[in-house]
Amino acid sequence: MKKTIITLSIALLTLSSCSDFIEEDNRSSAETSEYLKSSGYESLINANYAELKDIYGGEPWLFVSGTDLYAEGRSTEPIGISQYTQLTSSSPNVDYLYKECYKAIQRANTALHFGELTEKTATLSARIGEVKYLRANAYFLLVQTYGGVSLDTQYHDSPVLSFDRNSAEEIYTFIVKELEESLNLVPAGAFTGRVTKRAVQDLLAKVYLTRAYETFGAATDFATAAKYADDAIAGQALTIKYSDLWLPANDINAEVIFSAQFSAGSNSSNPQTTGNGQASYFSSYLGGSEVAGKAPYRSYNLLPTDFAIGLFEKGDTRWDGTFMTQTYTRYYDYYDVANKTGLAVTHFYVPKWMTPAELDAYKLANPKTNIHLYGTYGAGKGLNSDYQTIPVRKFDDPKAPFATSSTTPRTSTRDFVISRLADTYLIAAEAYLRTNPATGLIRLNEVRKRAGVANATAGEFNIDYILDERAREMIGEYNRWFDLKRTGKLIERASLHNFNIKAANFDGANGEKKILRPIPQEALDLNQSKNFPQNPAYN
Repeated sequence: MKKTIITLSIALLTLSSCSDFIEEDNRSSAETSEYLKSSGYESLINANYAELKDIYGGEPWLFVSGTDLYAEGRSTEPIGISQYTQLTSSSPNVDYLYKECYKAIQRANTALHFGELTEKTATLSARIGEVKYLRANAYFLLVQTYGGVSLDTQYHDSPVLSFDRNSAEEIYTFIVKELEESLNLVPAGAFTGRVTKRAVQDLLAKVYLTRAYETFGAATDFATAAKYADDAIAGQALTIKYSDLWLPANDINAEVIFSAQFSAGSNSSNPQTTGNGQASYFSSYLGGSEVAGKAPYRSYNLLPTDFAIGLFEKGDTRWDGTFMTQTYTRYYDYYDVANKTGLAVTHFYVPKWMTPAELDAYKLANPKTNIHLYGTYGAGKGLNSDYQTIPVRKFDDPKAPFATSSTTPRTSTRDFVISRLADTYLIAAEAYLRTNPATGLIRLNEVRKRAGVANATAGEFNIDYILDERAREMIGEYNRWFDLKRTGKLIERASLHNFNIKAANFDGANGEKKILRPIPQEALDLNQSKNFPQNPAYN
């Protein structure tokens, strides 16, 4: 299904302008209903996959800001989400996942409803399993972000304006049930664009691991998470070079378990707003419209902190695989020019392990290069010049249209990787930490082995080491806030390593901490139910 996911342009699947959260705007017709029962059903399934593009392709804030790895640059972050002091139910961007995930849930509910009415084909059971995975994924994002939300599994052919709030425990129970049903329906095999058993096993591992930390988690959750992670790993070793994982032409490789699909064709209707925005962040500004075609647009935000940069050691291949450690006059020459011998280096970011003698030799060989000394190119270190902070290059797309501003950053046609093998190894390591540390250490060291660094020791193996390893492996991938929230390390690590955050920033109402995000105020205002309280820290 690679590059074929499309948005189903029928009014039945759009949301009402009076509520972006739960209910649908029912402008359907009998013809539409008949279409979905027959030849249109596959388009409806594709529309469910297309929702991933809006969940992951747009705003990054709820996924990664306000953590230990990324901090504000020259552009302004949504201060409530990123610094917590002004976090309220009406804060900008706090509603992003609430909106996008409920859109996905209602599309899934529609697909499951018409799945009972459509022609029984050889692929129908698999399609039902795929949709159940997608619905479970949306609920998992919601429950991690906001806690208990409304559990709605019904197709609505008329507006519904009253929903009660379910507990987080009920949401987790539903997610597990949904994924176990999906696991029995989807096929095995390599990922080619659709949900496979491996993707379901990977998500089940993450769900069980996250629930294990909750007060209502089962005593067996860590062990179950480890089992599902191992099932997803299926004995596969990490054999692809780290830098090759992120080559622009290598979006679907043997280590990708699941991803959201983008393409130039599917983004052609509005290439400035419908593509993948991931490449626009995690870097200093590289120039304005004058460099179109020579360098990508960068938002100058979510910059790697000094802590994130300092996690790497000499010999770790993820250093060069993650960062553009030296740039050329034309930024994209890194990708487009095979022999770079004659290219002029414009900027060089000195790693912490470079000796004074090595640096002197580099300067002698590159006399016109702008040298950025270690300790000077992290977030907060003077942000007035282009290339001031080190660029994250993992998500570069040399073929993308040039984004013209921070309000239209979604130009990349590259896929968004939602889960991949090294992530699963580290999920297994974390789960085994609580059940079988020796096995957990083996899983973690598989990741380090591919990176070319020494094995971690049993004495080093703890939750902080795992979080550090996840940082080295996954900078810029949309999981850091969830990692810190899951492990109970959000306040500690964000206040220790993010210069904009103090522990007191998390103090909320009623003696509660701002760990969960608030239920968006618009959702509360539109919901006529009285049984839908706000999260305690925001009352």
